[in-house]
Amino acid sequence: MDAARAGEAVTLSKVERGVENPGLELTEEGADPGGTQRTAVPEPQQRRNLQPFIKTRSFCARHAGLFKKILVGLLCLAYTAYFLAACILDFHRALALFVITCLVVFVLAHHFLQKFFGKKLSRCLKPLKHSRLQVWMKWVIAGVSLVGLVLWLALDTAQRPEQLISFAGICMFLLILFACSKHHSAVSWRTVFWGLGLQFVFGILVIRTEPGFIAFQWLGEQLQIFLDYTVAGSSFVFGDTLVKEAFAFQSLPIIIFFGCVMSILYYLGLVQWVVQKIAWFLQITMGTTATETLAVAGNIFVGMTEAPLLIRPYLADMTLSEIHAVMTGGFATIAGSVLGAFISFGIDAPSLISASVMAAPSALALSKLVYPEVEESKFKSKEGLKLQRGKERNILEAASSGATDAIGLVANIAASLIAYLAVLAFINAVLSWMGELVDIPGLTFQVICSYVLRPMVFMMGVDWADCAIVAEIVGIKFFTNEFVAYQQLSQYKSKRLSGVEEWSEGEKQWISVKAEIIATFSLCGFANLSSIGITLGGLTSMVPQRKNDLSRVVVRALFTGACVSLISACMAGILYVPRGAEADCVSFLNASFTNRTYESYVCCQELFQSTSLNGTNSLSFSGPWENKEFSATALVNCCEFYTNAVCA
Repeated sequence: MDAARAGEAVTLSKVERGVENPGLELTEEGADPGGTQRTAVPEPQQRRNLQPFIKTRSFCARHAGLFKKILVGLLCLAYTAYFLAACILDFHRALALFVITCLVVFVLAHHFLQKFFGKKLSRCLKPLKHSRLQVWMKWVIAGVSLVGLVLWLALDTAQRPEQLISFAGICMFLLILFACSKHHSAVSWRTVFWGLGLQFVFGILVIRTEPGFIAFQWLGEQLQIFLDYTVAGSSFVFGDTLVKEAFAFQSLPIIIFFGCVMSILYYLGLVQWVVQKIAWFLQITMGTTATETLAVAGNIFVGMTEAPLLIRPYLADMTLSEIHAVMTGGFATIAGSVLGAFISFGIDAPSLISASVMAAPSALALSKLVYPEVEESKFKSKEGLKLQRGKERNILEAASSGATDAIGLVANIAASLIAYLAVLAFINAVLSWMGELVDIPGLTFQVICSYVLRPMVFMMGVDWADCAIVAEIVGIKFFTNEFVAYQQLSQYKSKRLSGVEEWSEGEKQWISVKAEIIATFSLCGFANLSSIGITLGGLTSMVPQRKNDLSRVVVRALFTGACVSLISACMAGILYVPRGAEADCVSFLNASFTNRTYESYVCCQELFQSTSLNGTNSLSFSGPWENKEFSATALVNCCEFYTNAVCA
């Protein structure tokens, strides 16, 4: 006890001396069982020991900018060497890398010009802001656009006059929307015509021009390859059999994967940057306000309940016309996550992508036609709104958050499909029973839609023979949802590609490629009855004090959003031209085929039409099949798979 107390006294005295003399510190040396030795190290000596580290840190801090530039320069040189090597070895293989590099260079060049020459360019363009000059330029642009449209329609439809039907369809929908306008005299025709003009120009770029078509075809293929990586995760979790056979395990995991990727891009700020640039362009051309334009531009990438989150702080002060535009944008577009699921169905990816982008300016235009602005908006500034990055702390948290959030969407889609398909089957059973009571067999909801909506679909540019099926699909989309409609469309496309006969027992089995494209555009949107509740629920949770205002405009916005998709389909009908070289049927049928394909069906039908029976029941061939030794053998091969009068 005494020895212990003596040790404590010695220790306390050392501590006290250390406190009294701040220049000394106590350090431990050796931790042997007999005790701990402590030696006092002067503070100046400790500073001298740390001096090299302090100087090194100070040097690095002073030259941090230089080191950063050197590092970035070395990385750029390394990437340039890699990029050149990849392009020289095989440019076709490195095409994706080339496109990505060009986009990055464009973005960096734009940032550089805006940072260093933005003010100078603004001063140069300042004379163009003169009021008289602006009015003169508007009239010139309007006149040139009108003359160009008339000349284009006259020259282009001279070869394909049936495309004028689609143009008449656009006029019909515009007249209907104007008749339903809330304030006819307040319509801003500049916004309407600019929106439709941008939609039309973008359609020409994507559908008609060879570079635009090839670019979007390539983009669709790359997106399909990207989405195929979902199989790696879903196969590990569910197994190969379920992923290949069950819809829930085949298409719905794509939504989780796509949601994860979008969350990462949002965390990095790429989504916000693209949305802001699109919104800026639409705002300066169409004259819409910053909030509504930003929300509609955001709908290209996110859903109708997520896009209003971009402008959540401003919803309480927005006018009814602006709220109507936000709702219309949600109804007229589809979310990027479900876009991937539709592509997995086999729907044409370039058509889906272009339809979603084309819908943005059209949604703003038609929204201002149906519900013009008559109030004073607080968001007329040309500066636009700033978007913040995601709240996640790192990229891993962003990926996890995106995947977790997508689970609710997947569950909602699965539950909706189960409910809607079950209800549709029940309705069809009831209608069939009621039809049989009055000797009308086969009466279903689809049959009713095929008759009621057939004139409208015909005005979109669909051939009359295909109108019944397309009208049926459009009706399913509006009264159930777009998921069921796209699944139905994919089934018809699968039948066409599998080479089944076009007609079987008086019923059409598939539709033409043109009808598929028009149907794809017409279905691209969330405009269905169930979306009313989703939109009201999402917006009411953000601004509960404006529940009455939201309820007043939601039905009008739903109708406008549906018409946006239908007008996009009319645009596709005007611009559609058959793509790709015609099948070389002579070469194809020269070799025996063992299974049905779309090419085999087309070639066999061509052969049947070129074959006739003589009076002696001998076969004669005309056209490209005349004097060909293998024509009879090819006919026998075709008759094994298809039925025709000449096969008897």
